[in-house]
Amino acid sequence: MIRVFIVDDSPIARVVLSKMVNASPDMEVVGCAVDGEEALTMIPRLRPQVVLTDLHMPKRDGLSLTREVMMRHPLPILVVSVSVHQDDNDQNIFELLEAGAIDVFPKPRGGLESAGEALTQELATKIRILSGVVPIRRHRAAGLKQDGRSTPGGFQTAVAPSLPAVPPSVPTLVAIGASTGGPQALLTIFAALPAKFPLPILCIQHISLGFLDEMVSWLNLHTPLMLRVAQSGETPKPGHVYFPPEDKHLTLNERGCFVMEAGTERDTHRPAVDVTFQSVAQVCRAGGVGVLLTGMGRDGADGMLAIARAQGVTIAQDEESCVVFGMPKQAIDLGAVSKVLPVTAIARELCRLAGVGLPAWVERE
Repeated sequence: MIRVFIVDDSPIARVVLSKMVNASPDMEVVGCAVDGEEALTMIPRLRPQVVLTDLHMPKRDGLSLTREVMMRHPLPILVVSVSVHQDDNDQNIFELLEAGAIDVFPKPRGGLESAGEALTQELATKIRILSGVVPIRRHRAAGLKQDGRSTPGGFQTAVAPSLPAVPPSVPTLVAIGASTGGPQALLTIFAALPAKFPLPILCIQHISLGFLDEMVSWLNLHTPLMLRVAQSGETPKPGHVYFPPEDKHLTLNERGCFVMEAGTERDTHRPAVDVTFQSVAQVCRAGGVGVLLTGMGRDGADGMLAIARAQGVTIAQDEESCVVFGMPKQAIDLGAVSKVLPVTAIARELCRLAGVGLPAWVERE
């Protein structure tokens, strides 16, 4: 039985989330707190396996709570928040991921009926994934350098075997896929790339509906690259990072321009990493670089194989630095990966392939 603890100042939210969690036979809510201050007194006694927390709360908010939990008694934390970007919100929910939380989930706005079966199942899936993650203790100063740039986090897992690298081709485009733990991995990579990185980057990140714009805004604060949501018909530009619109697949046509595909309701993921990677393999051929990061499942494995068969370069995040090793492992098991690297080394490898140097502050690390 997975023990879940809920932190939210809204009585309705606590009731709704409790019912959603308790609807699954393999998990139970062991306690609730109205704010982070109360939560810190209850968590050591109740010993939950997963914590669900809101961002805005009195006395101690979700960001402060996350920082304290990761220092005192690290636990997997799921941020439950309103799933739209608010212009008057001076705190981005992704700051909690920067502080050690693992994933985000949209807060139901009404009663249990408004959550629906699909949202209830999504919450249960996220809790199951998080219950298997072993976070490491964060020091009080961890998360930001003195100049404001993020430092990489990590999670304890076994070390992945390294595979022999294939000779790199001349790259023309980088495609990155990620799921659980992906925003933190993307932060580490994008923060270390130079402003004049000479290749466009396509990025497929599995994330709940409503959080894309806020994630892009947060990542934009930590990199000199230009991050944006892709538009149909535009041509990807060097030094730009493109995310597909929510609920759309991102592909390239024969001229190298973006095409958004609706897909079908039966698609496991929309956007899907496989769809984008397979399009990159077809259009870019040996110029495609595929990077598969942390995440549950096997989305991206077949696409990595397509890029490898087109003589492109394929890179997988190693097990030790993954929150969840599922997606990279599936690609490795297929024989689709030419290089396995810790997340902190991926930016360096991308710069090497592109023929540019790392920023000076990264080289000093």
